[in-house]
Amino acid sequence: MSFKLKEFLRAQLSAFIGGLSDLGIYSFCYKILVISAPFSNAISGSLGAIVNFTINRYWSFNNTEQSVQSQLWKFILVVIGSITLKSIGIHFFVDIWNWHFILSKLIVELVVSLGFNFTLQKLWVFKR
Repeated sequence: MSFKLKEFLRAQLSAFIGGLSDLGIYSFCYKILVISAPFSNAISGSLGAIVNFTINRYWSFNNTEQSVQSQLWKFILVVIGSITLKSIGIHFFVDIWNWHFILSKLIVELVVSLGFNFTLQKLWVFKR
């Protein structure tokens, strides 16, 4: 298996693990705490990002040569962009089009994770 494919698959596994924690927190905030879907996404995305950063730094991209601070500020900017895109998408699916909150979250997660997060993490945050 090529290094690039292995790195991509590791990053996707990291995103999946972070996504599971994100989805659990999102569901809890939306159904139990009765917080709006976009705001529930902002809360869960922030906490899931901590899991994702740690796994990506030490395992997916295996880049500990740069300082945590230099990677973390870039990662935070990516997370802010990601959460913004996801919250806007979820707002349209849930609040405007009345789609199911979990289906909406999964669709938006997939699109933003592959098209935005992976690209910026590989080429900017954890770039060697």
